[in-house]
Amino acid sequence: HPKSLLQAYAKFSGAPLTVNTINNSWRAPKGEVPVLISEDIVISQPAKILNFLRKQKYNADYELSAKQGADTLAYIALLEEKLLPALLHTFWVEAENYCSVTKPWLASRIPFPLSLYLPGKMSREALNRILLTRGGPPLYSLTEVEAQIYRDAKECLNLLSKRLGTSQPTTLDAFVFGFLAPIYKVCFPRVQLQEHLKQLPNMCRFCDDILTCYFRLTVSGHSPAGQDTADANLQKLTQLVNKESNLIEKMDDNLRKSPQHPPRKLTTLKLAAGGEQSSPVNRLSP
Repeated sequence: HPKSLLQAYAKFSGAPLTVNTINNSWRAPKGEVPVLISEDIVISQPAKILNFLRKQKYNADYELSAKQGADTLAYIALLEEKLLPALLHTFWVEAENYCSVTKPWLASRIPFPLSLYLPGKMSREALNRILLTRGGPPLYSLTEVEAQIYRDAKECLNLLSKRLGTSQPTTLDAFVFGFLAPIYKVCFPRVQLQEHLKQLPNMCRFCDDILTCYFRLTVSGHSPAGQDTADANLQKLTQLVNKESNLIEKMDDNLRKSPQHPPRKLTTLKLAAGGEQSSPVNRLSP
């Protein structure tokens, strides 16, 4: 799911999140997921959760310049405009994918009778969102809309492929991972967008590197033996370190300017330097 970007961002910034799965979003605080609970604070919506983590000094963008920060926002807008519609169509509107993968997958994780209602509701919402943003002139038919959104998505993937470099992962990398990993990993019967992604080996390597370095997955997709115990111990240690760090911060505000958990370097999206004037949105045809 694209909202898995929150878990990726937490990994990049070192935020000690504990993930709790539920089978009914109506049981979640505020009635939606994902939701972040920190002591008495309850926050929903990915953008607000990311802002909260940054305020707690878990910042994956601390090395970026103002220009690079602006480029990050531009690229995120590009992903939501050009790539998200194709992702929604692949999962929720393409009939074969929806009937053989998305619907049974989702229905198996939620209780009856919601399993009979929610998948169809989410499919209709995905189609309505696509048509609302792309269904106007000159694209009147659904076939024309589908062709255009996949053209835009492929151009977006090509642009991202050209921007890959090696650095510490940032918010942009979390967003790109959240969009690409579902396309890359799910086995669909109709694989138009997935096939194009797999023709870009550096983008596939980008996903594999993050999964291996931050989610500790082997090639088979399973965690190494004993890793869960090690992760639990590491999380407890991280929590203790964070408590000590918070005490020190109260004594010296200057420490707040230093990141607590500097991320490691791997294949990431390369942002423009301070003097570079390229605009990611203008690189794609309308």
